[in-house]
Amino acid sequence: MGTLRYGNEALELEDRTLAHVQMVVVSKLRKGEAFLLSWTIDPAHGSGRYAIWIETGVPIVFRFTGSRPVALNRAWLQAMLDRTYTPAGLELMPETDHPELAADN
Repeated sequence: MGTLRYGNEALELEDRTLAHVQMVVVSKLRKGEAFLLSWTIDPAHGSGRYAIWIETGVPIVFRFTGSRPVALNRAWLQAMLDRTYTPAGLELMPETDHPELAADN
């Protein structure tokens, strides 16, 4: 489990998911584009939803538990990036749960 730290907030993610999120966040911030990032809280941790506004100027750290880079799924990256342009923003979900990818299978 890796960790995304944004300001005072921390979110634990599998390294594979975190690697894809990192690519999307870096791509957006390099262009100076802010966006909404949201996820569902696991019932074991109280359930509910969480959302943060990602923008430049706020410290962000990606910490991976594994020492090797993961192979990236370009279709998943594109689906995630496309979601950042919607009013709902990027909603974190497993790779197989993205509706955009279901049509490719």
